[in-house]
Amino acid sequence: MAGQTKVARRRGILAVLLVGVLGLSGCTGGSVDPLAALDPVDTAFGSELSDQLQAVLDEAVRLSGSSGGVAGAWSPWSGEWTGTSGTVDFGEKSRPVSTDTEFHLGTLTSEVTCTVLLRLVEDGRVALDDQVSKYVDWVPGLDGITLGHLCAHTSGIADYYPGLKSNFVSNPERIWPANELLSSGLALPRVAAPGEQWAESRTGVLLLSMALERSTGRTWNDLAAQYVLDPLGLEDTSLPAPTDTDLDGALGAYSAALATNGKADCAVIRDDSDQSSSMGGGAAGAVSSLDDTRRLSAAFATGALLDEATARKQWTPIPLGGETPAWQSWGLGGAEYGPMRGLAGESPGALTAAFTDPETGLTVVVALNNSTSGGAFVREVAFALASLASKAPPAAEHEQPLVELPWSFEQATTKMNELATCPAPDPAAEPAPEG
Repeated sequence: MAGQTKVARRRGILAVLLVGVLGLSGCTGGSVDPLAALDPVDTAFGSELSDQLQAVLDEAVRLSGSSGGVAGAWSPWSGEWTGTSGTVDFGEKSRPVSTDTEFHLGTLTSEVTCTVLLRLVEDGRVALDDQVSKYVDWVPGLDGITLGHLCAHTSGIADYYPGLKSNFVSNPERIWPANELLSSGLALPRVAAPGEQWAESRTGVLLLSMALERSTGRTWNDLAAQYVLDPLGLEDTSLPAPTDTDLDGALGAYSAALATNGKADCAVIRDDSDQSSSMGGGAAGAVSSLDDTRRLSAAFATGALLDEATARKQWTPIPLGGETPAWQSWGLGGAEYGPMRGLAGESPGALTAAFTDPETGLTVVVALNNSTSGGAFVREVAFALASLASKAPPAAEHEQPLVELPWSFEQATTKMNELATCPAPDPAAEPAPEG
């Protein structure tokens, strides 16, 4: 990211106060390390496991049609792995991806927004059952919808993203007024009455971010800095200004062109690298880095920034309904897949996922720069990484925890292949050149 952007968004030096309680540790100031109590092993995984994890990332880059990607896996009882693959873009003289390369956080932005909501609830500034119309009083049709509904994705408001995705992909630098995006989502048929049914909606999270800004008189970046970014020491995470479309040095962004019916045209790849954060705002517009996203994921999953009662409320399971397996549910702002908590999703040109097991600290993060295959694809990539890292052998004086994942490595990689929409050719499958 450009140096002036970093300077503009960074805050003062923080006092260091490591919190030695895993999860459910209320944040009263200082810096929080959500996994400090686990005494994580600060060493790299062995070569065999590292090679397996790298192979998953390399294959994810190929299957997604990305120019590059970055990923990490952390098993506190054993060690860690961080890896990169490919280049930041498809340019002729493109730089290789590094573990410091920043990327679009996508829908993981809502983890920050919903944590801000819960911190404001603890401060007595707002309440989960406050009517949204109390703060966003210029938008009609919000009767019965509360702030809590927006993070729980039970507001009944449809998601604006699917219907506008082709516009975002074809014109990524356009600045979208938030009210226009809200109007697009609110104009769609309601999924259900407020509180009756879960349906993911970035319209709802965008509406929440507007309500929080209106209730406090402060910007998303100011609120995020006070309640999330500064306590966690996140130096590379922010919501760029809508006009700040050139994220110098960051992972590029690409997508296959989309027809009016939403189908991908793999023969035409759009370059969405220069894009406005206004397409996602406080729901999906932030940027981050590998280490920042790891810390955010761990804090979000463990409730490290919240008091005990609030963290319990956040992760009271909300059934997803339909034929969804019982091991999948939702909390306030994120999903639960077995023991892993977090999010996976897409934004124009980017796929990002991060999950943490709050009991063992197992954490995985992955970012790719082609969004064509969708959020379910990058979720399966994260599942594959988690399956491998969950079996990492313990280091001396550490015990091997039991991590019961409801999927296998083989299942995750099979689904990766099934969900890959526009994969690049497999070099291993190509015939050798003649001569």
